[in-house]
Amino acid sequence: MKILGIDPGLNTTGYGVIQVSNRDVSLCEGGVVRTGSTSDPLETRLSRLYDGIMDILEEFNPEALALEELYSHYQHPSTAILMGHARGVICLAASKNETPVCSYAATKVKSCLTGNGRASKEQMQRAMQARLKLKEIPTPHDVADALAVAICHYWTVTSPVMVAVGEPPTQRSPKGVSG
Repeated sequence: MKILGIDPGLNTTGYGVIQVSNRDVSLCEGGVVRTGSTSDPLETRLSRLYDGIMDILEEFNPEALALEELYSHYQHPSTAILMGHARGVICLAASKNETPVCSYAATKVKSCLTGNGRASKEQMQRAMQARLKLKEIPTPHDVADALAVAICHYWTVTSPVMVAVGEPPTQRSPKGVSG
């Protein structure tokens, strides 16, 4: 099973593709999609992000895309709006590739991988280095975050509680919506 993890951003989007075989998790590829200068038009940057994500999806054809949920500090609402654009483009690319998307809060991912929902960027990088048996820490931190969300997804969907339920809670339809 291959899982694509994504740490979304409008300037830099981190991605990590993991391969799971016999419960052994290994790295296929990790990197970033850069959208160009902040002075470029928003639609140009979103198009570059879409193209980059589509290239990754087409090359690796993952069974799932695990995406970090949107978080924004109340003092920076415009950041949330821009991140929403990036997440929307990523979800569109996944849909066009018929890849299911699951979202996870950053605190859940950090807690899952380090036991601390407020782990630092460096702690996450070191955790990914150890879990994936890498010679060096994955850089930039966006790559480590993307790998972490991919591993969190794997652990979430294969835990006994999730297997008994049949799907992760983030995929359930809202009440009154059939699907």
